[in-house]
Amino acid sequence: MNIFRLAGDMTHLLSVLVLLLKIHTIKSCAGISLKTQELYAIVFATRYLDIFTNYISPYNTIMKLIFLGSSFSIVWYMRYHKIVRRSYDKDQDTFRHYILMLPCLILALLINEKFTVKEVMWAFSLYLEAVAILPQLVLLQRTRNIDNLTGQYVFLLGAYRALYILNWIYRYFTEEHFVHWITWISGSVQTLLYADFFYYYFQSWKNNVKLQLPA
Repeated sequence: MNIFRLAGDMTHLLSVLVLLLKIHTIKSCAGISLKTQELYAIVFATRYLDIFTNYISPYNTIMKLIFLGSSFSIVWYMRYHKIVRRSYDKDQDTFRHYILMLPCLILALLINEKFTVKEVMWAFSLYLEAVAILPQLVLLQRTRNIDNLTGQYVFLLGAYRALYILNWIYRYFTEEHFVHWITWISGSVQTLLYADFFYYYFQSWKNNVKLQLPA
C-alpha cells in the first residue's frame, strides 16, 4: 500500500458514494447510464471471484464487498425502484454495451497471465473496465445538460484510474519485478477515454460555468 494506491481507492469509493447520494437523496438517476452500471457490475463480479477463497487483508475484503454490493444495488435502483427508474433516460442511453463484452472476453482468452478460469476472468474484468465508461460518456454527449453530481461522479471515476497509474509508476521504481502489462495497458486506455471529459470539466470549473460536452 502506498499513498497513490490509497488515494485511488478512496477516490473510487467517493465516486460510488456521490452516485448513491444522487440516487438516494434526489431519487433520480438522470444523466446516469444504466449500460455503464451494468458493465461495472459484471467487472466486479468477474474480478472478485476469489473474494471468499483468497484472503489478503480486512481492507481488501471490505473494499471488494463495497464495490460488489454498490454496483449491483445501483443497477437494481435504476431498473426496479418505482421512483428512481422513472428518471432513467432509456431513449438516450442506447449504446449497445453488449458488443463490448465479446471482444474483451476473446482478448482475455488470448492474453492473460495464466490460462485458468480465475485469471482469464481477471483479465476480462480489466479489459471490460477499460471501456465500460463509453456508454456513460456517449450519454453525456447526447444530453449535454450535466448536473453537478453526475459531473463529479464521472470526474472521480477518471481521477481514480489516473491515481492508479501513479501507483504503478511508484511501485515500478520501488519494487523488484513489478511488471503487469495487462493492468498497465488497460488502465492507460481507460484513463485516455476520460481525456476529453477532463478538458471540459476543468474548463467549466475555471470559467465557473455549467459543464457541457460537445454533441
